[in-house]
Amino acid sequence: MSMEFFQSAHRRLNLLTGDWVLVSPHRLQRPWVGRVEQPPPEELPEYDPDCYLCPGNKRAGGRINPDYKGVFVFDNDFPALLMNKKRIDSFSHSEVLFAKGEIGLCRVVCFSHFHNKTLPELDSKYLINLVEEWKKQYEEIAEIPEIKYITIFENKGEIMGCSNPHPHGQIWAQSSIPVEPYKELVRQRGYFHGKKRCLLCDYLETELKLDQRIVVENDSFVVLVPFWAIWPYEVMIVSKRHIPSIGEFNNKEILHFAEILKLITIKYDNLFNIPFPYSAGMHNCPTDSMEYPEWHFHMHFYPPLLRSATIKKFMVGYEMLSEPQRDLTAEESTKRLKSLSTKHYKEK
Repeated sequence: MSMEFFQSAHRRLNLLTGDWVLVSPHRLQRPWVGRVEQPPPEELPEYDPDCYLCPGNKRAGGRINPDYKGVFVFDNDFPALLMNKKRIDSFSHSEVLFAKGEIGLCRVVCFSHFHNKTLPELDSKYLINLVEEWKKQYEEIAEIPEIKYITIFENKGEIMGCSNPHPHGQIWAQSSIPVEPYKELVRQRGYFHGKKRCLLCDYLETELKLDQRIVVENDSFVVLVPFWAIWPYEVMIVSKRHIPSIGEFNNKEILHFAEILKLITIKYDNLFNIPFPYSAGMHNCPTDSMEYPEWHFHMHFYPPLLRSATIKKFMVGYEMLSEPQRDLTAEESTKRLKSLSTKHYKEK
């Protein structure tokens, strides 16, 4: 198909969810007089006595953090989910109102004791330690009979609603499979049953052959801008080996995942020479003791920034009422990300 097709308005299918995104590349030249975000502060201290995540400090719930080094994991003092086995199982009324009880647990994962070092700034040993801890947490929580799904994620930056600048992520585990992973499960399962092949294996093979949306790769993982990307500089990390979860990582994959995380987050920071904000999270297979031969491990990064360090994309109006829309094509954002240095801007 002629590339001219992709220079005018068109819709792209998200293979993983079945959703569509409207792409309007001809709108890139439109003027912008909208909201401008404040850039984040340039420097933070290595230790902040007022930070409730730093070593030795009192948390918001009153507990004292140990004098930890490296990764520190604790149960969230204000969790969205509780392991309350006495919950009400379900509720319905007049065949139009439905609800069900939900139990689970929420944990906070401090990436290191450094208050001022985000993922791209951490030494490799700390990143490896973090990946090992994620794997350990996933394996341990998966053994809890009531837990059916584990979400490992990070919100980076105040613009993404992060309540504390100390670099950290979260783990939410619950008794149901949430909406987004469930949509991906349905699509992957349907493809697997119909073609006897893995959807993401076939997709990754196609992307590697075309080489139009590949940002960076190593022996175990590929970072690509999905064909159906919604956010301006959205990427997805996909494992080259067909594995269902981080729990299946071997030693080489632990090292390579730490490496690829550092590479893509350095490129993100170098895009506008700031600590680049995003929401990111892994999609592992469910943990309800069922077999999931169709599930392929991947991780999503959803960054909001569009034209500069102070201008972000909003999902409003048409996006909320109809479907997602973007102007910058996945191919153009790939070119930009691919061209960026893998040496952090603070080290230049």
